[in-house]
Amino acid sequence: MFREQFRIFAVGWGGDDGVYREKSAKMLATLLFGMQGTPYIYQGQEIAMTNVRFPIEEYRDLEIKNVYRERTAKGIPEQEVMESIYRVGRDNARTPMQWDDSTCAGFTTGEPWISVNPNFQEINVKSAEEDKNSVFHYYQRLISLRKEYTVFTEGSFELLAREDEQIFAYTRQTGEEQILILCNMSGKPAEYDPDESWKSADQLISNEDTPLESVLKPWEARILLLQK
Repeated sequence: MFREQFRIFAVGWGGDDGVYREKSAKMLATLLFGMQGTPYIYQGQEIAMTNVRFPIEEYRDLEIKNVYRERTAKGIPEQEVMESIYRVGRDNARTPMQWDDSTCAGFTTGEPWISVNPNFQEINVKSAEEDKNSVFHYYQRLISLRKEYTVFTEGSFELLAREDEQIFAYTRQTGEEQILILCNMSGKPAEYDPDESWKSADQLISNEDTPLESVLKPWEARILLLQK
């Protein structure tokens, strides 16, 4: 799951840092940047860095080490203890920023306090900047939208589909603009048919390159705009 941002939603929703790593990272960014308040970017989130799965010897967090020692002493199988650490351990999201594919991911010429995530040669800032469809460029577009449309910063908030187990949807509205944020927070298709008025809305951003349908694809996200 993706660093701090992804872990916030993992308790209730889960995520995918495999095949859908970039797509689900874009979905989470869409969800957060459409909300009220000031969004923040935890380092590495903007390139969809993933949490690590280190052996216990490589962790530095005292809480992790204490949990490991206490639970294994009680006879809990080591693999079960490690799986719990992989789910919620803080060091999972504290690995050095992955700038490029050089030694130590370009973070330092020395020895970092904690090891670099082994996937740094594939996931790094340099490669993300070169790919116009990357998570990095998606974040840039979201930031631009928040600056361009006041509805993102001043609009009221209304949660939709409250009982839906896959869809997180909400609207933001001012006297002049209304946006609809649609997010499928699952790895399965999800049925959701917006109100008829949204069929003619402009699409501000999406992690899908196909037209909006009544069934959202896995991890699909869109922001639609209606101007009054």
